[in-house]
Amino acid sequence: MAKAELLRKALTDGDGILRLAPNWVPRVFCVPGGRLKLHPKDLYALGKNRGGIDERWLASTTKADNGPGTPEDEGLSYIVIDHNGQTKRILLKEAIELMGDAIIGKQLMKGHGGWPMFSKFFDNHAPLPHHVHLGDEHAANVGAVGKPEGYYFPPHLNFTRGLFPFTFFGLRPGTTREDVLNSLSRFEAGDNQILELSQAYKLEPGTGWYVPPGLLHAPGTLVTYEPQRASDVFSMFQSIVWDQPISRDLLIKDVPANRHHDLEYILSILDWEENVDPYLAKNKFIRPVPVMPISEMKEDGYVEKWIVYGSEYFSAKELTVLPGRKVTIRDDGAYGAIVMQGHGKMGSLSIDTSALIRFGQMTSDEVFVTYEAARAGIETVNESATDDLVILKHFGPGISGVPDMQSI
Repeated sequence: MAKAELLRKALTDGDGILRLAPNWVPRVFCVPGGRLKLHPKDLYALGKNRGGIDERWLASTTKADNGPGTPEDEGLSYIVIDHNGQTKRILLKEAIELMGDAIIGKQLMKGHGGWPMFSKFFDNHAPLPHHVHLGDEHAANVGAVGKPEGYYFPPHLNFTRGLFPFTFFGLRPGTTREDVLNSLSRFEAGDNQILELSQAYKLEPGTGWYVPPGLLHAPGTLVTYEPQRASDVFSMFQSIVWDQPISRDLLIKDVPANRHHDLEYILSILDWEENVDPYLAKNKFIRPVPVMPISEMKEDGYVEKWIVYGSEYFSAKELTVLPGRKVTIRDDGAYGAIVMQGHGKMGSLSIDTSALIRFGQMTSDEVFVTYEAARAGIETVNESATDDLVILKHFGPGISGVPDMQSI
């Protein structure tokens, strides 16, 4: 059966909801924290030379940029289709290229040419290096687009907070460009002490942050749900993190070859005003925002909150369906969804959350809801008499009702 025909079958069988396979991504500069439900024996399933698996990418049409030796499909989500008792797989990216108007809607296809975001979980044993994601201007110099991202710390995965549940953001007010240039010039001389120019904030499960391009950040050890623009550009500004040296290659990963030793250019990746903002926490910290009064929602058997907002490219909500209840939720556009707790149904598809996942194993915890299905409304049923059914939903651009950071 041709791919387009298989895809139409999947859309019909699932009433516009597509089942996705787990999408594991390693990072050579990270040590896994072991809280993403991947079996402990599989944390290095791709070999220690590729790095530990500390990330699970969700609803992704973006290839992971992990350097030489990266498989062509690393980071790309697969749709899984049952056909005559056999399991077939089609890349979500390929499906959107074939039937984009039906899957994500004509507006996103016209405006972006595809699905312009993805989400991920990341889980690290130790903090990540102080790094920055490029804005559009600098990303264009390496054939990419800029990368804003949002953080939410799901309580369901943060049963322990890890070694360092704090994240460094930006630079201390009063820091000068010369201070940062001096730090960058010492990248190969041991610890370049970039964190001495920054300040850390304690992380709290159930809250989040918005991280625009150009803002330095060194994520701490809470498991993080991270909706973001469809890009994988970054520059590591920290030379040693928790006694682990960071290769200079990661500082210049997305720097044009003729600028590899141009520290002024590397410094210009930073949005200076964002980094030294004395009200950074006030302007970037995210508290969940109910979509309507909680008492009204509970009467109807659910609670839904905005958990990531601040970017024109993505947003996210947390849907909780109360035990034994059924609810139909309508949204403006397509979205990916991941089940965090409980079991039940979305439309005609059974959903649940796994306790332990082997590498390569299929699960029933991730789906993609197509444009018309989302607008018509998805009936979601909690089949448990005791537990909440909790689902995280990640959206692309053009969704109404997203909170404004300045008005919260």
